[in-house]
Amino acid sequence: MELDLTSAVFWVAVGQIILIDIVLSGDNAVVIALAVRNLSPEQRKTGIFWGVAGAIGLRVVLTVFAALVMNLPWLKLVGGLLLLWIAIKLMLPEDEVGHDIESSSNLWGAVKTIVVADFVMSLDNVIAVAGAAHGSLALLLFGLAVSIPLIVWSSQLILHWMERYPSIVLIGAALLGYVAGQMIFSDHGVTAILTQLPDWSAKAAGVVGALIVVTVGRWLEKRILARQDVTIV
Repeated sequence: MELDLTSAVFWVAVGQIILIDIVLSGDNAVVIALAVRNLSPEQRKTGIFWGVAGAIGLRVVLTVFAALVMNLPWLKLVGGLLLLWIAIKLMLPEDEVGHDIESSSNLWGAVKTIVVADFVMSLDNVIAVAGAAHGSLALLLFGLAVSIPLIVWSSQLILHWMERYPSIVLIGAALLGYVAGQMIFSDHGVTAILTQLPDWSAKAAGVVGALIVVTVGRWLEKRILARQDVTIV
């Protein structure tokens, strides 16, 4: 995909990258808060700044690498299947995020905690954003440039929105399913086997992927909640 700022397709892809980043980065605010909670007020801003800077730099490098190798045969298939599970897992009830994140009374210890935690949590984000970029490095960098400041400046607000409006998570999960379906059916290994596919097959696969995520995610969510209610009783 070319970097055409007048193209509707380009801006749709940018919108996908931003929404994916928002949905998959909501927990990062909690991780940051936990990592710096034992620092003095003066050190907290410094710890957050360098921790976020290091985490963002690492994520950009990983995402660019993923986008560059994503065109190799079968990688999109594997990434798409993994992304389907990530999207379904996004819809499931979780325990409190970051319960195993240790705070630090040392500034650089807190920075290290933020960077390491973000690295561990970045796999889903890296795969999803690389898939939404459709192999375009320029689009990938543009989308990240737009989304990263948005996440850093409003992470707490985004987390509040996601808690108050669960539909944001549902829409994000469906989008991940759509991206996953497109990734699978645009894989060079898959297209080499399934020859003469119509032009709309990748989009149709994306719709199927979104439906699978929402259907399976809702079903698993109801089962988990029902099991929790039985345990409480």
